Amino acid sequence: MMLAELVTTADRVGATSSRLAKIDAIADLLARADPTELPAVTGLLLAAPRQGRLGVGWRGLSTIEIAHADESALTVGDVDTSLDALAAASGTGSAAARTGILADLASRATATEWDFLVRAMLGELRTGALSGVLLDAIARAAERPPAVVRRAAMLSGDLGETARIALTEPLGVLEAVGLQVGRPVLPMLAATAASPSAALEVTGEASVEYKLDGARIQVHRRGDEVGVYTRSLADITHRVPEIVEIVRSLPAHDLILDGETLSLDEDGGPRPFQETMSRFGAEVSRELVLRPWFFDVLHVDGRDLLDEPLVTRLSELERVAGDWRMPGVVTDDPAAAEQLSLDALAAGHEGVVVKAIDAPYAAGRRGSSWIKVKPVLTFDLVVLGAEWGSGRRRGWLSNLHLGARDPEGEFADPGGFVMVGKTFKGLTDELLRWQTEHFPEHETHRTASTVFLRPEIVVEIAIDGVQRSPRYPGGIALRFARVKGYRDDKSPAEADTIQSLRSLLRG
Repeated sequence: MMLAELVTTADRVGATSSRLAKIDAIADLLARADPTELPAVTGLLLAAPRQGRLGVGWRGLSTIEIAHADESALTVGDVDTSLDALAAASGTGSAAARTGILADLASRATATEWDFLVRAMLGELRTGALSGVLLDAIARAAERPPAVVRRAAMLSGDLGETARIALTEPLGVLEAVGLQVGRPVLPMLAATAASPSAALEVTGEASVEYKLDGARIQVHRRGDEVGVYTRSLADITHRVPEIVEIVRSLPAHDLILDGETLSLDEDGGPRPFQETMSRFGAEVSRELVLRPWFFDVLHVDGRDLLDEPLVTRLSELERVAGDWRMPGVVTDDPAAAEQLSLDALAAGHEGVVVKAIDAPYAAGRRGSSWIKVKPVLTFDLVVLGAEWGSGRRRGWLSNLHLGARDPEGEFADPGGFVMVGKTFKGLTDELLRWQTEHFPEHETHRTASTVFLRPEIVVEIAIDGVQRSPRYPGGIALRFARVKGYRDDKSPAEADTIQSLRSLLRG
């Protein structure tokens, strides 16, 4: 399949708000793809290449200035081969090797194709082709029941392989996909609510549990053989020997556990999220010890528990995990739920998750059975630039470059501003139109993709916190930033400081 076909489909999907139109466009594309290309096609559509970590970021991609091809010649297979090479580059000289691979790919791609590939590699495709849409498109293209396709994807943890089976294998193969110890499954996800009381109104009696600022892990054990996987199903077993030893000590032979992990400081409080994540991408450091907290069990000694109610799973979890269980209470009392939330916050954690006790484990799904509750932080930042949108937002200034004030001149000129992140979340069509009309009045210069602005516009941004990051000069990046609104009543001198944001690393 030509890459141009995939890019055209992605543009069609991004240009429509109709879920049915998105499904139709993707289903048509999948039906035309070669079976061997399906994992690559699905990964690129989701802006989550099948290779996982590629070792490239926006800074490395933005420095590539090369003439693009005038006509489309790249195939999906060509791109997949290049991404394989990127993911494999390591050790001395790997940075230069990646630059060479990217330059070659950029020179063979048209400008439109390269724009698509950059956004796909950075996870910023924004087509609206999320996994739910893609699953329905697979079902449409293969003429299979959506529920069967969805369950196969959940239990295999691989949308590309699910597409291949659904579109190429005989009847019955897709239905036979089941839970297997040693093969990670997509994790169950949580909706959000403003308070524990509001969450209880939806769930009824529930298990109210701590929500840690940690990393999601899924652990599989068969005898002494243990595998530890991330939220994205990456295998990190060799990075976390302390978790492996803990799981080997549990009273069971076969297990699949769901939980979180983080590291603690000298006072027993949680270290910043980014410090925990650093263990997943580096060689083992005994200076940073991870502790697991398990909140669910999917399999115990030959017994699948996915379809059992949470109350049954918690009973088994108590038996096999004991002291390694996530703190929580089962209650229908709003006062008890609110108190547990206060306890979690006082201990330095994010909040709570409220889980209906009669609900099964819906792998890969975000529904109303699990509801997370955590406080929202807001900061007033300045707009340093905006990127031109794509798909439905083409022609509008969209993705914002956000800066914090640096009165002490620690990271920028004294009184200047330092970039701390980007976001396109929370931008309505009205705001997009306003930005496109008014931002040029504050322009300093522009590139093909970005209009850079004088630091004169203040915007209120909601975040879940910050994390350490070498990407920006201030050493931090915003977590889950979204626009709440522009603050015409505030001047840039009233914007929040980089020091205030950095204080959240220990907050």
